[in-house]
Amino acid sequence: MSQHSRREFLEQSMFAAASAAALGASVPQLSAAEKQSSSPNEKLRVALLGVNGRGQSHLGAFTGRKDTEVVAIVDPDESVGMTKGVGNVFKKTGKKPTYYKDLRKAFDDQKIDVVSIATPNHWHALGAIWAIQAGKDVYCEKPVSHNVSEGRRIVEAARKYNKIVQTGTQCRSQPGLIDAVEFIKAGGIGEVKLARGTCYKRRKSIGAKGNYDVPASVDYDLWLGPAPMAQLTRKRFHYDWHWQTPTGNGDLGNQGIHQMDVARWGLGVDNVGDSVQAYGGRLGYTDAGDVANTQVSIHQFGDKRLVFEVRGLETEAYRGAKVGVIFYGTDGYVVIPSYNSASAFNNDGKLIKKFSGSADHFGNFVDAVRSRKISDLNADIEEGHVSSALCHLGNISYELGETMPVKEVAGEMKGDSEALETLGRFRQHLSNNKLDADDAVISMGPKLSIDSKKETFTGGMASTANPKLTREYRKPFVVPTSANL
Repeated sequence: MSQHSRREFLEQSMFAAASAAALGASVPQLSAAEKQSSSPNEKLRVALLGVNGRGQSHLGAFTGRKDTEVVAIVDPDESVGMTKGVGNVFKKTGKKPTYYKDLRKAFDDQKIDVVSIATPNHWHALGAIWAIQAGKDVYCEKPVSHNVSEGRRIVEAARKYNKIVQTGTQCRSQPGLIDAVEFIKAGGIGEVKLARGTCYKRRKSIGAKGNYDVPASVDYDLWLGPAPMAQLTRKRFHYDWHWQTPTGNGDLGNQGIHQMDVARWGLGVDNVGDSVQAYGGRLGYTDAGDVANTQVSIHQFGDKRLVFEVRGLETEAYRGAKVGVIFYGTDGYVVIPSYNSASAFNNDGKLIKKFSGSADHFGNFVDAVRSRKISDLNADIEEGHVSSALCHLGNISYELGETMPVKEVAGEMKGDSEALETLGRFRQHLSNNKLDADDAVISMGPKLSIDSKKETFTGGMASTANPKLTREYRKPFVVPTSANL
C-alpha cells in the first residue's frame, strides 16, 4: 500500500471514530497493546537516525510494537549503523531495514512515515526540519536544539507543514509526574514560586586534549554536519561529544534538560523567562572538555524563579534527589527524585502524599501521529523548544562570564538570600571535593535580560549575547531562517 493510501486509511479511521462519538455511539476504551494493529496496511514505517546509545531505546520502542516497522537505519558511522542498527533490527524482527549513511537519502524515501532522531545534539534541529519538510512526522531527542534560534525553527516548520513532532522528554508521559504536577498546580503545597532542578551526576575526565584519528567507519563530514570542520581533539569519539561546545551542551543540556523541563512544567511557565544568570566552571581536572561540569543557572519568570544545579564531581543527594526537582511552596515541598515518582511533604518534613506510575512516551507519539492532533502529544515540540532554550540561555551567561575566585561571587548576589544559600552549598560542594572554596576560579556570568516573546536578549549585553542564540552553519548543513522554511 502506498504512503498516500496508508495515510488516507489512518485519517478515515480517525474520522469514523469522531463520527461515532458525535452520534452518541459507544467507543470502547482499549489498552495500549489492544490499540496496536498488526495489519501491514496500518503499520507506520520508521527511519531511525542515530542508533548508538539512546538510539537503542528508539530501536527497542519501535521494533517492540505491532503497529510500527523500522524500515531504515541512518548513521554516518557504518559500523554502528550495520551492527547496532540493521543487525539488531534483524535479530528482533527477522527483517533487514535499509541502511543509509546520509539522512537526506532516507528522507527521499516516500514510504517512510516517521523519523526518530537520536543523533548528537548538533544534528537534532536540522535533522528534524529536513524530515518535516520531506513530509515525515518526527520524534526528536532532547535537547531538541543546539541553540535557541534553531529550536524555534523546528516549531515553525512543524506548524507550517502540519506535522506531529514529539520531544523525547519522557517525564511528560509518566502518570506519577503528571499527578504530582497537577497536585502542585492545585495548591497542594500552597503557593509555589521556586523550583530547583538538580543534575548531580558524576562525570570523570574525558582525557587530555590532543589530535586523534576519526574511526575509519565514520563519514566525518556527515557526522559533523552543521558543526565546523575541525580536528578531533577527544580520545573517545562517541558520547564524549557532549562535553565539547561545537556538538554538545554540557550536562545542563544533556541530563539536565529532563529536570529543567519538569521544573518549568510544575512552575507553570510557558516561555524563556525574563532573565538568566549562571556561574561555574570545569573543575577538578583539565581535559579535552570545554563545558562546565559544575554550574548554577538562575532563571527568573516575573516573581517565579527556577534554579538549576549541575554537579559532575562527587556529591550527596539534596533533599533525597540527585537527579531531580524540588518545588518549594508556602505549605510544604515536593521532591521528584526520578522520572516517574514524587513525594510531597509539609513544612515539618512529614510525608503527606506519594505519586508513582509509568507509561510509554513513544506510544503517546504514535497515538498522536494516528489522530493527527498536536494536543494529543504529551511533549509537543514547542514544550521541548522552550525547555531546551532555558539550558542554552544558562550556558550563554556562563560562556560570557568574567573569571573570578569563588570568594568574590557573593558580592554579585548581594541582598538575594536564596542565591546566597545556593552559593553557600556550591562552595561546600567544592570543599567536599578538596577544592579551594574561596580561591577556585570560576566563570561568573552576567545577568542577561530577555524579551520572552521575541526570544532575544535586551539591555546593555544584547549585542554581545544575541549572536550566541544561533551559530555559523557549514554549508550545505544550514538551518533555514523562518522565511526559508
